Amino acid sequence: MNRITSQLGSQLALVSLDGRRRPAPRRPASAPDLVVVAHGSRDPRALATVTALLARVRELRPGLTVRLGHIELNEPLLGDTLAESDGSAVLVPLLLSRGYHVKHDIPEAAALAPHLDTRLAAALGPHSLLVDALHDRLVEAGWPAERGRAARRTGGVVLAAAGSRDPDSATDTRRTAELLAQRLGVPVIPAYATPTAAAPLSVAAAVRALAARGRHRTAVASYFTAPGRFATQCADAAPWIASAPLGDHPAMAQLLLHRYDKARATTPATPATSATHLPPRQLTSA
Repeated sequence: MNRITSQLGSQLALVSLDGRRRPAPRRPASAPDLVVVAHGSRDPRALATVTALLARVRELRPGLTVRLGHIELNEPLLGDTLAESDGSAVLVPLLLSRGYHVKHDIPEAAALAPHLDTRLAAALGPHSLLVDALHDRLVEAGWPAERGRAARRTGGVVLAAAGSRDPDSATDTRRTAELLAQRLGVPVIPAYATPTAAAPLSVAAAVRALAARGRHRTAVASYFTAPGRFATQCADAAPWIASAPLGDHPAMAQLLLHRYDKARATTPATPATSATHLPPRQLTSA
């Protein structure tokens, strides 16, 4: 009897006073999935680090579906993640600058998933949240939180990144180095694990360049999202301290959600990566 009464009440609620049927109430549209696109690595620590980072993202945004897809080397691959998704998704690169993966690989993967309403987010950097994470990792490694005038005269930092043939990638890394220098009050030189014509300076060469300027207290800031061969190679070149990769730092989780929200505001299938063509100084406030 109670069940019949409940069902009757539900039906009557859909009927107006003049006898016409009211439209059923609309369910709120679900938020697009957040698909974090990692590069992939043969180092098992990388996948563990990315998994921990995604756990932070889920804690910050309960109820949001957060998925992972890799460009190469690790499962799940991005194509498989998109094939198993439905509805809509925002693809956020777990990549620190513009480059081939952001401009080509990720859009091509999205194009191969026509069943999805996809939006493409910009690369993570440059952004002030990355500088927060870089600063904290340096302090964890031994960089003094407060430095006197003499220490500022002799200190320096090498911002060690992977390297890319894309000039936009070098531009983004250089802008992050500028922001970090402003935060620390010492010179910060961008350098690369795999120097290219667009990004020619190696970590060892950057250390020598700082020493030639009287900066003998030089730290290496690891500008990598997770541990791996390049991060280890750059840390080994540090004459003093080397910070850990950015990893699951809370600022990284916040930045992933920030890029997600920005891309979600774009029209469907419009790559938010087009925003990366703005001058770097405009990007930092994005």
